[in-house]
Amino acid sequence: QVQLVESGGGLVQAGGSLRLSCAASGVIFSNYAMGWFRQAPGKEREFVATISRNTWSTIYSNSVKGRFTISRDNAKNTAYLQMNSLKPEDTAVYYCAAKEWAVAQTENEYNYWGQGTQVTVSS
Repeated sequence: QVQLVESGGGLVQAGGSLRLSCAASGVIFSNYAMGWFRQAPGKEREFVATISRNTWSTIYSNSVKGRFTISRDNAKNTAYLQMNSLKPEDTAVYYCAAKEWAVAQTENEYNYWGQGTQVTVSS
């Protein structure tokens, strides 16, 4: 059974940093591209970042480019999202997701999802 478990969320002041982790089990992790999405209150879920199976390719949304870094450790079956220079508008529930093979920015292409972790940025 495939499981994705996020951790690392919390409350942080504007300008601060957080590192989210996504631990995968029940899959051959290196066969899956990983993505991060977020959903703010009253808004639709939106794409944040994605990373290819071999880490060679990463894509970011314009809203986080230059501030967030996605990475993965295939030996640990874990993906990460390093978030720096956080802003109040980054407040959301952050979800990791997995899809086979190629990276993607649309959520309906992802097969597996975590339960989400709350990130709150105070001004």
